[in-house]
Amino acid sequence: MNKPDQNCKSLIPRWPQAIAKLKGSKDYPDLHGTVRFYVTNNGTLVYADVQGLPHPANKCSQQVFGFHIHGGGSCSGNADDPFADAGTHFDKNSCPHPSHSGDLPPLFGNNGIALSVFLTNNFSVEDVIGKAIIIHASPDDFTTQPSGSAGKKIACGIIKRS
Repeated sequence: MNKPDQNCKSLIPRWPQAIAKLKGSKDYPDLHGTVRFYVTNNGTLVYADVQGLPHPANKCSQQVFGFHIHGGGSCSGNADDPFADAGTHFDKNSCPHPSHSGDLPPLFGNNGIALSVFLTNNFSVEDVIGKAIIIHASPDDFTTQPSGSAGKKIACGIIKRS
């Protein structure tokens, strides 16, 4: 029988180096969640846990949401766009969409809940401190410039050191 390697260390730190608390717009008051950012040897691990997403009674209807880091540092806005001050997609390398640094995989809703975990080398944790993270009402089409036509912003949080 093989013994576990006593020198094996977890590739994922126990505590996140940054965290964002998501809050829904006034139209989505029950929407909330947490996005955690971990530094790893292979890039940034992002762990998103979201609840209160809109979900239709029709099981065949779409429950996919655009998910992006935006370059602004505020979740304020105006009557037309409650999170307008989040700015445009974060893009440290001046790439076209969908290769912005802040273009993230979509969130797939499951009766109002979404869980997403992914590893990326498009940004470091330090790169995104103070930036806004946004959930959009529609999925990103990965084509339309400059933002993927993901629809209105329905939740926002600011990424802070933990």
